Amino acid sequence: MAPARASTRAKAPTAKAPTKEKASTTMAKKAGVKKASTASAAKKKTTASASETKKTKLKTDAAKAAVGANAKATTKRKTASNTRAAGAVAGAPAPPARKRKTSADEEVEKAAAEPKPKKARVAKAPITRKPKPKVVINKAPTQKLRVFVCGEGSQGELGLGAAKGTVDVKRPRLNALLAPENVGVVQVAAGGMHCVALTHDGRVLTWGVNDQGALGRDTTWEGGLKDIDDAKSDDSSDSGSDSGLNPYESTPTAIPSDAFPEGTVIVQVAAGDSSSFALTDDGLVYGWGTFRNNIANKVVQGNEGIIGFDADTKIQTTPKLISGLKKITHVACGDNHALAIDNRGAVFAWGSGQQNQLGRRIVERNKLNGLQPREFGLPKNIAHVGCGSFHSFAVHKSGKVYGWGLNSYCETGIQQGAGDDEAVILHPTVVDSLKDKSIVQICGGSHHTLARTTDGDCLVWGRLDGFQSGLKVDTLPDSAVIKDDRNRARVLFEPTAVPGFKAEYVAAGADHSIAIDNEGRAWTWGFSANYQTGQGTDDDIEVATIVDNTAVRGKKLNTAGAGGQYSIFTAIAE
Repeated sequence: MAPARASTRAKAPTAKAPTKEKASTTMAKKAGVKKASTASAAKKKTTASASETKKTKLKTDAAKAAVGANAKATTKRKTASNTRAAGAVAGAPAPPARKRKTSADEEVEKAAAEPKPKKARVAKAPITRKPKPKVVINKAPTQKLRVFVCGEGSQGELGLGAAKGTVDVKRPRLNALLAPENVGVVQVAAGGMHCVALTHDGRVLTWGVNDQGALGRDTTWEGGLKDIDDAKSDDSSDSGSDSGLNPYESTPTAIPSDAFPEGTVIVQVAAGDSSSFALTDDGLVYGWGTFRNNIANKVVQGNEGIIGFDADTKIQTTPKLISGLKKITHVACGDNHALAIDNRGAVFAWGSGQQNQLGRRIVERNKLNGLQPREFGLPKNIAHVGCGSFHSFAVHKSGKVYGWGLNSYCETGIQQGAGDDEAVILHPTVVDSLKDKSIVQICGGSHHTLARTTDGDCLVWGRLDGFQSGLKVDTLPDSAVIKDDRNRARVLFEPTAVPGFKAEYVAAGADHSIAIDNEGRAWTWGFSANYQTGQGTDDDIEVATIVDNTAVRGKKLNTAGAGGQYSIFTAIAE
């Protein structure tokens, strides 16, 4: 039965009552219509509900899609939305109420709002630069040598060890500790009271006085020393039964190989009074020891007058690379200064500049400036350099010779100021007296100089009063000398050839000289109080005289070195 809903509707106009049968039919029809209407309404309601559910689902999906699509700009969108809302026209319809977010929506938005983590930067591996290949510009000598020594050995400068008979050696003696079969020396440099030698396998040997680090190695010895004056001689030519020497100083010993960087190849060594240097095959220079401000006419003992090795170090006890020197081809030493020439023919000087031997003015308050190698007033294309104790030389490829430094005895070959104890040549100056002489080697002592020409002449000039020239002084013309107030020849200012031989090599000590002739013989002259001339006497040798004893007779001598009171000769090993 249909629900009684018709009674609640508005009354229709009064009509004639139907018959009972007709009324029954009418009622049935109405009931059927109402039932159909109710079913239709229910169906429509169900359809509408399904449609509404579908719309809601679509809205939710759309909202989620919108959130996901615009996640990266959520903050920006909110800001823009707020701005637009604030500026809306009054009276505009309010936006529809937002649906409350579910926890899933919040998670989606939160995930979208969170910035994506940045990718961690992977550090790039450092680029390993290959070291530049070493460019070899110098070659080491290869000829093995026999070494002979003579003169004063009380400080171990002869390198004969601490055995007896090593103090004073009157004539050249073979140094068995440097035998070519065992050691193989290829070059020797004589300093004031120490020596440096290079071996065929690249080792650097040193011996002698190590007071200021000149040996470049530790020579500490705890053994006792015996007074050498108490030693008795058992040899007619030599003295000393017990030298009392420090064996680590008096015995030729190699500087430890790790004192130089791995791969270092030494090609030349040089020695000053208290300093030593080693040149490498690629043109670098290592040094050790110290420089002192010695007074030219006085002997300075101990640590007096020390300037330093460089601006940071007073005494350098092990080899140290000298900054500012590259592509060097040769090093020469004076007492307390050094010269180096590079492959362009440029010259660098460093050390003590007290007598202007550096070619540039060094004032006392800035004396440390002299410890840094620097170029100075010389042209390029210098062929070779040489040093005296306090003066210097450079020979240009054109043949010009430049001299500078102490000039009290005309040791530079320049007459300016000669005879005055304080005379100096401030800057490199052409030595006119050597014009057209073709000088190929030049060196000096305290106040005299030797030079060798391509023709083999051994030229000498400078101080005369200690027989430093090797010439008969009384035969020299007055026009070539300066005499003292007692009319004695004191200075030879004209370069003069020593007669009797053709020189292949020359060397100068403080006041004695050595020349090796083209027959392999040694000639010596000058001061001999300590037997440094090798002539077997402590009397001075006035003129150049051949050194002749059983040790060197018949040997082919080729080089020499002259220290303060000793000498070294080398001969080609058979």
